[in-house]
Amino acid sequence: MPAAERRATRHAKRSLFQVLSLGALVAGVLVAVLTEPRAQPAPGEGGLVLAADTALGEAMRSGDRSTARRLLSLQFTYTDETGKIHSRKEFLGDLKSVASVPATGAKVTVYGLVAMVTELRKSEQDGDTFNLRIWAKQKGSWRALMLQDVGLAAADAPSTIPRPPELPQAVRELVKLYECKNPCETIPYRVRSPAEQDVITTYQAIERSMVAHDAGEYQKHFAEEYMYYGSGFPPVPKSGRIARVEDEKDKNIPTMLTAIHSMRLWVYGDSAVMVSENGVPDETEPLLRIARVWVKRNGQWQMAISAQTDVKAPQQH
Repeated sequence: MPAAERRATRHAKRSLFQVLSLGALVAGVLVAVLTEPRAQPAPGEGGLVLAADTALGEAMRSGDRSTARRLLSLQFTYTDETGKIHSRKEFLGDLKSVASVPATGAKVTVYGLVAMVTELRKSEQDGDTFNLRIWAKQKGSWRALMLQDVGLAAADAPSTIPRPPELPQAVRELVKLYECKNPCETIPYRVRSPAEQDVITTYQAIERSMVAHDAGEYQKHFAEEYMYYGSGFPPVPKSGRIARVEDEKDKNIPTMLTAIHSMRLWVYGDSAVMVSENGVPDETEPLLRIARVWVKRNGQWQMAISAQTDVKAPQQH
C-alpha cells in the first residue's frame, strides 16, 4: 500500500475512534455546577494536602526546584492541555513554563492515602481548563503523583453533545473487526498484587458492560460523586454516563473502545490511581491520556473520576 494511502487509512481510523470512543457519544449530558468556593484550609489530611499543593504552586511560579523536588513523587508525570506528557525531570527543568496563577477555587478530596485537588481555570481560548492534581501519601508525606490538564468545551457550548448521524453499514462492519479484546479481555500490564488485580477486574467489567449496553452493571462500578472530564466536551456526571449507555442500547449504536497502549497502576490501601495511554488497537500512536482515581467502599472498587486529555497526533511528512 502506498505511503499516502497508509496515512489516509490511519487518519480515518483515528477519526472513527475519536467519534465512537469513550468521550464522544455522550447523551443526556448534565453539566455539573463548576463554581467551587475559594480554597480554605481544611481540617486533618485535607489541610495538609492543600498546604502541599499550595507550596508546589508557589515553587513552580518562583522556579524553586529544591522545594518542588521534595514535593514530587519519583513516579510523577504532568500532562498538559495539548496532551504532551512531561516526565519528572522535564517538569523540574522548566518549572516556570508550566506554572499557573495561584489557585482560587481549588477543591480537595481525600480518599485515604490518595487525594485529589481539582480546579477550573479560564484558558486562552476562553474555554475552561480542568486541572487534576493527584497526591499520594508516601512514607508519611503527601507527594504529587501526577498533574493533568483537560481543555473543556467553551463556556457557550451546548450542554449536550451532538450525536453523529445513523452509522452506515460499512462503519458497523468495521466496528465488528475491533472486538473488545483489549481492554475487555486483556491489557498490556503486569499485575503486581491481588489488590491491583481487583482494580483491573473492575475496570474490565466497566468496559464489557459498555460494549454490552448493560447500564445496570455499568453503574455499579462508579462512585456517586463520579465525574468525567474529556477534551473538548463539557463535564459529565455519573447520571450522564449511565444515560449514554442506555441511549446507545435504545438506538442500537455499537460501542467502540480505544485499546490500552500502556498503563500504570498504584494501589494505596482502599484507594488507587490508574493512568493509561489509549489508542486505535492496531496503531502505535496514542489518542488519549487518561487518569482515573478509584476508591474501595463496602468491599467494592468504584471509579471516582476520569480525566481524558487528547494527545496530538504527530505530523505526517
